[in-house]
Order: sequence, then C-alpha cells, then structure tokens
Amino acid sequence: MDTGTHIVMSAAVCGIALADPVVSSDPVTMTAVFVGIAGGSLIPDIDTVLKLKNNAIYIRNHRGITHSVPAVLLWPLVISVLLSFLLPGADYIHVWAWTFLAVFLHVFVDIFNSYGTQALRPFSNRWVAIGVINTFDPIIFGLHIIAILAWLLGSNPVFTFALLYAVLFGYYLLRFAVKAAVKQAVCNTVPDATDIFIAPTMRFFQWRVAASNEKYHYVGRAYKRSVNIYDRFEREPLPDSPYIEAAMKDRNIKAFVSFSPIYRWAISYVGDIVEVRLIDLRYRSKGYYPFVAVAHLNKDLEVVNSYTGWIFSEDKLRKKLKFIPNS
Repeated sequence: MDTGTHIVMSAAVCGIALADPVVSSDPVTMTAVFVGIAGGSLIPDIDTVLKLKNNAIYIRNHRGITHSVPAVLLWPLVISVLLSFLLPGADYIHVWAWTFLAVFLHVFVDIFNSYGTQALRPFSNRWVAIGVINTFDPIIFGLHIIAILAWLLGSNPVFTFALLYAVLFGYYLLRFAVKAAVKQAVCNTVPDATDIFIAPTMRFFQWRVAASNEKYHYVGRAYKRSVNIYDRFEREPLPDSPYIEAAMKDRNIKAFVSFSPIYRWAISYVGDIVEVRLIDLRYRSKGYYPFVAVAHLNKDLEVVNSYTGWIFSEDKLRKKLKFIPNS
C-alpha cells in the first residue's frame, strides 16, 4: 500500500491498542506503544531509499528483504529496544507486541497488491502478489479517515476500528469475487490464453488486463464482466543478436526482466548506436506503456547508457538517460 494508507492504518492500530488495559492505564506505555506502532507501520518501506542509488537496485529489492520473515521479527525488536532507552518506564513486552502487529499488518496488506512482496524469504524468493487491491485504494483510505475523525469526535476507538476492520474484511472478500469474475471474462475473451495478468485500479470495477497465448500478447481493460482489448502484439522471442546478449547483462535490463512477466521488445538503430527497449504490457495508460527498460550500445557491444522505470513521454526518457544518439 502507499505511505498515506500505512499511516492511517497505524492510527487505527493505535486505537485498537487501547483495548489493552496495560496500554490504556499507563501513559508512558501508551506513548511508547503509539510510537512503536507508527514506526512499525512504516519501517518495512525503508528500502525506498534505494531509489537514491538507482532504479535497478530499487526495483529488484523493494519489498524484498525488508518485508521478509526475518525482518518482520527483527523490526519490532529493534524499535522496542530503542524505545526502552527513550521511555524506560514503558512495559517492554506490550510495546514489542503492538509494534510487531503493526509491522506484520504492513507486510500482510502489501501482499494483496499487484506488486506484492517477498514475504516468504528466506524460505522462498517468490514474489507473493495476490493483486486484488490497488496500491492506493480510495475506499480503504477513506474509511480509515472517517473512523479516525469519529475517534477524534469522541467515539470509542476500540469499537470504531474493530467495526472498520470487520467492514474491510468483507470488502476484501468482495474484491476477490470481482477479480474472479474479471478473470473468467478474460478467459472468455482470450480462450487459449496461457498467461493472464489482472491488476486493480483505483476504480472499483475497472481492472488492467494483459494476456498471452502462443501467438499474441493482448492488452486491455475490464469493466465488470466486459473486457475491451486495446492492443494486440505478435509474440516474438528475442532475436539471437550479440547486441541483445550484451544488453541482457545490463543491470537495468536484468532488473526489468526480473520484475515484468509480460513484455515486448523493440530494437532501433541510430548511427553507431543500437537501442534495445523492453516494454512492460501490464500498465497501459492512455495509449502509452510507461514502464520500460532501455539500453544503448555502441558498435563494441558496450552499454553506454541504460535506464529502467516509469516514463510517460519520450522527452522524459531522454532526460533520464542523459544521452541522445546522434542521428
């Protein structure tokens, strides 16, 4: 989920923590628990700092080790130990328990996005991505805001947030049902599909769709049980070329391939420069495919520049690459 949603969820967990008599009766413990919950709700996303280094490292590692089983166990311990020094009068066990719940809840809800997490590490490096909730879901965020406002206006926080999560449990079940209906609609539209990708959007009934059979890639949108295919691309294997072989060793290209299960490729030549471009088909937006990987190679098969990430225009891509081939 996005940072804003994790923040409002931390407020909800703080409200539920008041059901703990040790927390509600001791101001020092309450303060430590609230700080621990806030920190625990955000700390798994500390790997966002990898963006400062480069997108390739970020894409390959975001929601990786920081969301793993060891991390879920380690983060509450680290936060609780720090708080034991800052607020020595707090009940350490209760601080640890509520911080652990906050960390666990962060990782758990991220599993339901299409991006997913490597929550099963070190037992498996597989990305767990259920794909029923958009990274930002306005209904989930909005219901949290309403519940927080109700708390501020005097409602019982334990009852308010318990009711909120009972409602959200039903909402998640409904999302599973809607996704199943969309998948069936995709199967009816592309009956011989071997790969199907379905991703939620901020609109409840609208979903991104990408599917492949032996000959084609299909890209479209689904609304309720109706599927509209916008683009169809021939499914061609990467050509046997020394430029392709060299490009596939580049860190940005490797990061893209590790992240994207459905993509097409394009090769262009400008002077002595060869451009290898991989285009993710899952995130079509207004006729454009914004998630790409690009590598420029010279005649000696050296990668002179490369980039992977979200780009919504060719001008921005050129600025990111900081390199324009001579025509």
